Amino acid sequence: MSAEMTLPEGAPQEVVTKALVREIDLAAFGSSGAMALITLDNGLDHNRPNTFGPTSLQALDAALSDAIARKPVAIAITGKPFIFAAGADLSALAFLSDRSQSLAIGKLGHDIFRRFNECGIPTFAFINGLALGGGLEVALHCKYRSVASTAFTALPEVFLGLVPGWGGATILPKLIGPERAIQVIMLNALNNNTMMKAKDALTLGVVDAVFEPADFLERSIAFAVSVLNGSTTIERKDYSSDPAWESALAAGKAAALKKYGGAMLASPMKAIELISASRSNTLSQGFDAEDQVLADLTMSDSLRASLYSFNLIQKKRKKVEGAPKPALARKVAKVGVVGAGLMASQLALLLLKNLKCPVVMTDIDQERADKGVAWVKNELTKAVEKKRMNPEAALRLSQLISGSSDQNVFAGCDFIIEAIFEELSLKQELFKKLEAIISPECVLATNTSSLSVEKMSQGMKNPERVVGFHFFNPVAVMPLLEIARTSQTDDATTATAVAVGKELKKTMIICKDAPGFVVNRLLTRFMGEITDAVDEGTAPAVADSAMSSIGFPMSPFQLLDLVGPGVALHVSETLNENLGPRYRISPTMAAMVKAGVRNFYIKAEDGGVVANPVALALIPKGESASTPEQVRTRALNALAIEARMMLDEGVVATAAEIDLCMLMGAGWPMHLGGILPYLDREGISDSVCDSRFHPAGVASLP
Repeated sequence: MSAEMTLPEGAPQEVVTKALVREIDLAAFGSSGAMALITLDNGLDHNRPNTFGPTSLQALDAALSDAIARKPVAIAITGKPFIFAAGADLSALAFLSDRSQSLAIGKLGHDIFRRFNECGIPTFAFINGLALGGGLEVALHCKYRSVASTAFTALPEVFLGLVPGWGGATILPKLIGPERAIQVIMLNALNNNTMMKAKDALTLGVVDAVFEPADFLERSIAFAVSVLNGSTTIERKDYSSDPAWESALAAGKAAALKKYGGAMLASPMKAIELISASRSNTLSQGFDAEDQVLADLTMSDSLRASLYSFNLIQKKRKKVEGAPKPALARKVAKVGVVGAGLMASQLALLLLKNLKCPVVMTDIDQERADKGVAWVKNELTKAVEKKRMNPEAALRLSQLISGSSDQNVFAGCDFIIEAIFEELSLKQELFKKLEAIISPECVLATNTSSLSVEKMSQGMKNPERVVGFHFFNPVAVMPLLEIARTSQTDDATTATAVAVGKELKKTMIICKDAPGFVVNRLLTRFMGEITDAVDEGTAPAVADSAMSSIGFPMSPFQLLDLVGPGVALHVSETLNENLGPRYRISPTMAAMVKAGVRNFYIKAEDGGVVANPVALALIPKGESASTPEQVRTRALNALAIEARMMLDEGVVATAAEIDLCMLMGAGWPMHLGGILPYLDREGISDSVCDSRFHPAGVASLP
């Protein structure tokens, strides 16, 4: 490794991906000569995909030289079972302290990958499994590509605050045209990092052939032979004069602005510039431009923040902080859902699809219970129609869901979750009734968003089996699950809740049973400052746009419309009662609920949205208007103060858990690195709390 390629001090040791070369005799495929096949393999199982750090890149370079020296009729590259390559090893990026280091890494990747296109021998990429970022880019440098039908591919760099920097931003637009390149590089990445299925990659022209995994390598070699002997011809189009360039670039820019609430972030804008330049740039010019952009981005706090967010999410998906030993979890073979409204029905569907065990729903009468069951079955039918589930699986699941008005059907349940009206006395009464029906080991979970879980268990014989199990709406989409322990919740109950959460594929945090738990407490405090500013006389448009420069996907009042004024008011009233007057009850919010006004924004005749005049008429005529900067400052200050109080109270154990909750449950932008690193970088933590939440260098330049 050259001196400039030495990993920065403190960076984790690179997991080296080896590149192994072997010759394939093509006689068995009806051709003469041999193919040199390079296989990428880091020696670990498929849970740790192949990645490219400096040493791995140099290993690939040496393997390619070896392959060329064998004078084969073709060179191909593939991966270990289930994995092609997941791209650059990002673990060291946060430790880069000099732009020249980043520039050298970018240039090294380009110099090695481009040899697949320039070696004078036909090259093939056999994408046998996951191919992300640099993994897909090394395939793009090859002349031809096949992919396994089960493989997923993507260029996720824009999602992470980067750009496709090893050829993707230059090669892909030339290969598939501007519209499709924008789809892959921009729209997919901004849509929560959507990956391409094999058939999508083929339709878009990213790959040339799709084969089933059972005989993928043999079929791919046969495909390569057919290309070599001319029986298969792959047409390539010149897109330089395509009339769609301007409209495609405009669509990419519009998508980025929408994603980040109108904020102009560097990563998506630089990606658009590179895609635009690829129209006239040579490959060398494009690669040089990618090197420069990548070097600039890696020296930004935005990238470090994105990497902090990404790594935090990946880590917490695998390990739940403070979780008891998994062996303590009880088996869950039958589940009950109390309630059959929309939220309860969503919960029933999620539990049914993932646990694949009997799920029984109840409501106050049979008609309502039947309606909930019908909704679940209808969703299963939709999944079949959309080819997301096969008919046999849907039929099996539909036979496992049932509904009743008699709570005695909960006998034999191992786990019951309630999603009834947010009234403490009703939930207390419910749990006492259920105790007479179920076993002492059955877990009783509540989906309450703000009420005291401990108070729900008061007077029960087995309060240790009660736990908060708070989902976010829509249940199937939102990844966060807050598990709230009371002072009496035992380890077996908590372990069972965590085990169920893992089956549901949720990212979980275990928190103290405190008002609003984590997300609702912080969001309500934040929203309260915005509505207070409006109540005091700030124009709604001013208050609602005060945070737009930060890059939120939606404004505070858009979020209010999503949650619903009724729910927001109830939560603020609960927090006001339990945490005091800093959680003020907005007169505007109370008036909207009293008048039955459900939306602050309504659709305009031109298809856009405008402020609801009925809602505007309910706002009191205050006399203390604030500027956007004042609104933003007071909202962020409030978040810092509340987060510090939550940590002092032990609501969660670490600052990282608060960051995770706001990223996964509140849509806090990835590029800000979580709420607390952002408050640290802006100096707000020191200003209002006299200390940072994280050590210096977390989610920022070292």
